[in-house]
Amino acid sequence: MAQMTTLLSTSNTRESSSCRRLMLSGSPGFTLIEMLVVLVIIGLIMGLVGPRVLNYLSEARVKAAKLQIEAFSSSLDLFYLDTGRYPTTSEGLSALAKRPGNMQGWNGPYLKTGVVPQDPWSHDYVYRSPADRAPYEITSLGSDGREGGTGNAADIKSTTH
Repeated sequence: MAQMTTLLSTSNTRESSSCRRLMLSGSPGFTLIEMLVVLVIIGLIMGLVGPRVLNYLSEARVKAAKLQIEAFSSSLDLFYLDTGRYPTTSEGLSALAKRPGNMQGWNGPYLKTGVVPQDPWSHDYVYRSPADRAPYEITSLGSDGREGGTGNAADIKSTTH
């Protein structure tokens, strides 16, 4: 009986080690070269697509700033109809959200939220009244937050629409 048990255990050990060898040699998996090729392809795709996506995002911010400036212009026109004048530079765009002093005819707030929003780059809009060629001018200083600039950093003004 002891001989039979030894024979069975030896036979099981041989079979299991030969099964392991078969499974390891034919096991599905990826080689290092295959993985590197996939990573290079992904890198090339990101190199081509990434800049375009970032460009669309920056264009969207410029469009959002232009739309906000147009909304301010509509609100300023309503302010003008109610009060007979545009807010002064010192009153600023906040006159659209809160009554400036004891102003007669003010029927605001003229902004839906009751708060003057910042531009898409988290900077305050610059309001000036009177402007050079218009009764007022609203300016977003662009991505850099400074006057002037080019590209995404260029100023966006209500008088250039």
